[in-house]
Amino acid sequence: MMYGLGMWGSDGFPFGEPMMFPLVLFLFWSLFWKGLALWHAAVRKQSWWFIALLVINTGGLLEIIYLFAIAKVKGKDLFR
Repeated sequence: MMYGLGMWGSDGFPFGEPMMFPLVLFLFWSLFWKGLALWHAAVRKQSWWFIALLVINTGGLLEIIYLFAIAKVKGKDLFR
């Protein structure tokens, strides 16, 4: 039995390993949308949007709004 660790597991992560999967999944989700949005902002030479998307972290929400509402990118054109 481990004494003195409280909610921290022996590996140093809060609540142990079960919390790691959602965190890693969120990280990949956020990086995917951020990468796509930054790419499209750079290609369109929209420097203010590029800076805003780079600095502000919203978990992919601002990036999705930029891609589909502001830049009006179609689903088939996301990876061009």
